[in-house]
Amino acid sequence: MTAVEELSQTVPLTRACEALGVPRSRVYRAREGPRPKSEPRPRPTPARALSDAERAKVRDTLNSDEYADQPPRAVYAALLDGDQYLCHWRTMYRVLEDHGEVRERRNQLIHPKHAKPVLVARGPNEIWSWDITKLKGPAKWVYFYLYVILDIYSRYVVGWMVAEREREELAEQLVTAS
Repeated sequence: MTAVEELSQTVPLTRACEALGVPRSRVYRAREGPRPKSEPRPRPTPARALSDAERAKVRDTLNSDEYADQPPRAVYAALLDGDQYLCHWRTMYRVLEDHGEVRERRNQLIHPKHAKPVLVARGPNEIWSWDITKLKGPAKWVYFYLYVILDIYSRYVVGWMVAEREREELAEQLVTAS
């Protein structure tokens, strides 16, 4: 016996529930006992649902060569332009979903995985790397360009040069001089 039921024997149930801060509906439900869970009823088929033959026609149309690479909304619009109505575009998605065909319908290129090149230097002066960095100058819109050649093994700066412009000839000069 709960505290509400004990108290309700001396005072009315409404006052007992108010005093303990319990809703009356909870007391009534507790008296009824646990309810058996009923299984949900199957959803009835709507009267205007597509028949199996109509669904097959929709699927064949969506997978035809003409529409195989278009989304159902585009197929729906194209069919309406041709004065043909099969079903709503959302129903077209449902038909495709029933057959596991809701995916990107255009041909997708599959790019093979390439191994990233790894440069490994086992000693100094085997592999050099170079870069050009833009540096701010003394005034607005004035820049200098720092050309740097690094030895990958030792991280030693093999050669460098600062220039006012970024030019191919300057980079070539630096590499030949280093």
